[in-house]
Amino acid sequence: MSSPHDPPTAAQLAEAVREWLENHVMPNVSGALQFHTRVAVNVLAMVEREIELGPEQAQRHAAGLGNLGCADDADLARRIRAGELDDDDGRIRADVEAFVFESVVDKLRVANPKYLR
Repeated sequence: MSSPHDPPTAAQLAEAVREWLENHVMPNVSGALQFHTRVAVNVLAMVEREIELGPEQAQRHAAGLGNLGCADDADLARRIRAGELDDDDGRIRADVEAFVFESVVDKLRVANPKYLR
């Protein structure tokens, strides 16, 4: 899809700021400022990943919720608590478990992909 915005993209801007903080600020600060700069670097990396991965993840997540007959995550949680997704042969439960697992993996892909190694 074509964007109405000229380069650089939002992801490229976030990357440029992250790299500048990481390569030029971090080596020249210490203590609390270095810690907070590291936090900013990590946040910008998350923003980059969410911009890159988010649209596809959102589509997949919405489709998965729809396949389970749920409007949103709150509806899924409510139906799990109420036992509405339990079944005798375990097929629906397996679908719910697979969906929740993939949702957690997608969140980790954005928040901290190192945890997936």
